[in-house]
Amino acid sequence: MSGVGQVNAAATKIDSAMVLAAGFGRRMAPITDTTPKPLVRLAGRPLIDWALDRLAAGGVTRFVVNTHYLSDQLESHFKDRPEIALSHEETILESGGGVRAALGRLGPNPFFVANADAVWLDGVSPAVDRMRRAWDPARMDILLLLTPSVGAYGYDGPGDYRYDADGTPHHRGEDVAAPFAFAGLQIIKASCFDDAPQGPFSLRRLYDQAEAKGRLSAITHDGEWYHVGTEDALREIETVIEEGYTRANTR
Repeated sequence: MSGVGQVNAAATKIDSAMVLAAGFGRRMAPITDTTPKPLVRLAGRPLIDWALDRLAAGGVTRFVVNTHYLSDQLESHFKDRPEIALSHEETILESGGGVRAALGRLGPNPFFVANADAVWLDGVSPAVDRMRRAWDPARMDILLLLTPSVGAYGYDGPGDYRYDADGTPHHRGEDVAAPFAFAGLQIIKASCFDDAPQGPFSLRRLYDQAEAKGRLSAITHDGEWYHVGTEDALREIETVIEEGYTRANTR
């Protein structure tokens, strides 16, 4: 199930992305007592670099990273990366408020938003490319990447979305569980923030609004996906990734 019936042959040029990196990462303490979660290393690389590298490989050339907790370390990490602009938040603004505050740096065109703690390995075709091809601004305001909640490494939630028969995604609402989890990657129009509140709010607010208008779409990730939320999940995912690389290199 993809949620998008046809691939958009004339894919929109989407070359900007925001990576959300301002959170405290409390569930990963004590590692995050001294290191911001986006800089915690997974298989030798900072978490945030996994997302940035995937986006760059998919043609994204301009990035915004929001900062708050231990922001000096993120500033140091990116000091030699002119393609990355930092959007510092004196007061943490949550996912939606953080993006809204960075709109001036992102520009008026649709852009990607990625979570720094969502790590994905591509399937047959890179997820960023698949999303760009599926994007159809005439009928959607937001396009989400979803992943099957069963078998998602490090994920212990109840799932977020289900698909209708025609591929339209719907949030689980009051249901106990849903078969697909939000994979931490999306394309969104800047106009979605026109009526957004000042200050902190979740991007989920905008997803619900788009769903109510029939302008929320989704595709399903066809590769492995990892949610790095705790130290135990970090260690488990490191083992899975390293074993996968070992198998690939010994075939």
